[in-house]
Amino acid sequence: MMKSAFLALLVVATVTCGGCAQTAPASPYKPVASVDEVMDGTIAPAAQIFWGSVSTTISAAGVDEKYPRTNDDWEAVWGAAMTIAESGNLLMMPSRARDEEWMRLSSALVDVGVEGAKAARSRNPENILEVGEKIYNVCTECHMKYIMAE
Repeated sequence: MMKSAFLALLVVATVTCGGCAQTAPASPYKPVASVDEVMDGTIAPAAQIFWGSVSTTISAAGVDEKYPRTNDDWEAVWGAAMTIAESGNLLMMPSRARDEEWMRLSSALVDVGVEGAKAARSRNPENILEVGEKIYNVCTECHMKYIMAE
């Protein structure tokens, strides 16, 4: 008798809870660019702005120190760093993600981009150089794994 009552309860629970098993909603993201297009159109230009913002050139004419001098110059460096950071998120989207290493390197790109934005906010050219090297290293590690291996 107890067994019959349990089975009846199970059947009722199954029928009345037919909608309980929820499926994941469709992704709201609408990726437009390929990975190569994200690299060429977003990451590379932002990295060039960041890397090119601070330099020292020594020539026969003397030493030429280049660094952002105006609020707008520093904002451009900050914007480039933020673009780098958010691009790491773009690379982790399901349609672009490849494997665990891809996710690790994309996450590292987010982290160094955020660090670059903080360096731009500090307005310290040395910080920009230090973080620029870190950005370069993350990019190089990823390219060695995913571009050189192809």
